[in-house]
Amino acid sequence: MAYKKWTKSAEQLKPDTRYNSLLVSKFINCMMWDGKKSIATDVVYSALDIIEKRIKDVPPLEVFETALNNCKPNVEVRSKRVGGSNYQVPMPVNRTRQQTLAIRWLRTAVRAKSGRSIKISLAQELMDAFKNEGVAVTQRDNVHRMAEANKAFSHFAW
Repeated sequence: MAYKKWTKSAEQLKPDTRYNSLLVSKFINCMMWDGKKSIATDVVYSALDIIEKRIKDVPPLEVFETALNNCKPNVEVRSKRVGGSNYQVPMPVNRTRQQTLAIRWLRTAVRAKSGRSIKISLAQELMDAFKNEGVAVTQRDNVHRMAEANKAFSHFAW
C-alpha cells in the first residue's frame, strides 16, 4: 500500500463562500487552530472587512493577494554537507513552497502579536505586507539577505 499524504490536494480544496477564492480557502485552513474552521473563517473574513473599511480604493481580495505575493521568497538557503563541512547553499524556491512560506510567515507574525484581537492583528499585518512592510516581509528580506551573503556557495547547488 502506497503512502498517503493527509493534506488536501488542490483538487479537493473548495473555494471559500464569500470571495470564491482557493487562496482564501487555503489561508483559512492554515489559520485554523484545533480544527475550529468556523472561528478561522470568522477571523479571516473580519480581517478582510477591516481592510475594506480602512483601504477604500482597493478591494480587500486584491489587498490580500498582493500582500501574500509581497511575502513570497524567490530564493532560500538550504544546508548541504560537502567534504565534512556544512554550507548554506542558496536555492530557488518553487511556487507552492513560496505560497506555503508566505502563509506561514503571515500566520506566525499575527500569532506573535499579543494584546490585540487576532482579527485586528491579521488586518494590520496584511495591510503592512500590502505596503511591503511588516514582520512577514522582513522575514522574506532576511531570507533573501542570507541567500545573497552565501552566493559564493551556489556552485554546490544540487
